Amino acid sequence: MRKYDAVVIGAGPGGYVAAIRLAQYGQKVALVEKETVGGVCLNVGCIPSKALINASEIFRSFTTASAMGLEVAGAKVDVKKLQSWKNDVVKKLTGGIAILLKASKIDLLKGEARFVSNREIAVDKEEIRFDNAIVATGSRPAVLKGFEPDGKFVGTSTEGLGYENIPKELCVIGGGYIGLEIGSLYASFGSQVTVVEATDSLLPGTDPDLVRVVQKELKKRGVKIHLKSQALSWKGAKGRAEVHVASENGEQVIPADKILVAVGRVPNTQNIGLEALGVALDQKGFIKIDHQLKTNVDGIFAIGDCAGGALLAHKASKEGVVAAGVIAGKKMTYDVRAMPAVIFTTPEIAYVGLSEAEAKMAGHTVKVGKFPFMASGKALAIGETEGFVKIISDAGTERILGVAIVGYDASHLIGEACLAIEMGACAEDIALTVHPHPTLSESFSEAAEAIHGTAIHLFTR
Repeated sequence: MRKYDAVVIGAGPGGYVAAIRLAQYGQKVALVEKETVGGVCLNVGCIPSKALINASEIFRSFTTASAMGLEVAGAKVDVKKLQSWKNDVVKKLTGGIAILLKASKIDLLKGEARFVSNREIAVDKEEIRFDNAIVATGSRPAVLKGFEPDGKFVGTSTEGLGYENIPKELCVIGGGYIGLEIGSLYASFGSQVTVVEATDSLLPGTDPDLVRVVQKELKKRGVKIHLKSQALSWKGAKGRAEVHVASENGEQVIPADKILVAVGRVPNTQNIGLEALGVALDQKGFIKIDHQLKTNVDGIFAIGDCAGGALLAHKASKEGVVAAGVIAGKKMTYDVRAMPAVIFTTPEIAYVGLSEAEAKMAGHTVKVGKFPFMASGKALAIGETEGFVKIISDAGTERILGVAIVGYDASHLIGEACLAIEMGACAEDIALTVHPHPTLSESFSEAAEAIHGTAIHLFTR
């Protein structure tokens, strides 16, 4: 029977990071993965979706560049070549991880793991002993009753990122970030996209100021949006599908070549022996953990999507680093002030810290500084003027409580905000920091100035 200091179950962005960090601490490590290293994120999530989103925006620019005097005729999408390129991107990254694991002398065990005890797992038929184990089994798309994937019309994000043809009509069930990201990219490729959302807003829980900008752009691209609507059923009809939807205006029928179900994700915590071990789960099946990523069972840790909270790859990676440190005897806890979130719609949304509403609910008297990209020289120069940077600060201390950005490249701009909040910066710190010109990052310092009504490129009384 093989024996390890630590075993990590799941080689996604939480698991492989934890394994490498454990190896850096001198631990003998086994990493168990039943499919491909990289997990959902690298294989059928973050990376392939962003690759396709980028490609779709390049394609769309062919039709919008005429305003700059650039005429592009006859542009078309070679879907087979596009998917091949996307798959090559994924292979390069997963191949790189495999090299890192080998260089770190981590044993990669292919197969399904199941706990025998809190010191032993079975990987297929082999039993492995360990001192500590990290569960990093991730999550999977939630299935909507009556809309189970059928291999032809209905699918989840996994199928949506692998379509062999650009659907003429795409019905997206769920107006959250996954549905809108994938829906947006196919709208850019020319699909007629219809979004069906059960609540009264797209991107439920996101600052309405940000959502309005995205919703405006979606409508400009011809995306049809049905709020407070419920997908009831679907049926095949003449080689296509018909989705029956209940809304405030009565029942409607939405034609579609493809139906994308994006109604959330559920944890992969079943059938790995956690229940028999006595590991505590919450009502939704997520593993309960403490500030050191420990479960209630000695020697068992959990990180990433399977442990709940925000289902973000970078959160999983951070938790992996902390869990590895705790196992190696380091004095570490999961203590993150600034956990960013990014929604890769067009335009992008990115935010970190407290929203304006959350800050007020927490008892803060807030001051808000807002700077629109319409007033940015760089945004005008590149033709990306939709959106803004918003800084939420405490009126008394001027401490930055949160930052919200909607607009081009928001995913890159949010990094400075993360550092500012983590370091306890005040709005004045940002305002006094010289930002390069002409860049979109200047909008961050202008928003900080706007808190005091002193933004140079924004007239205020």
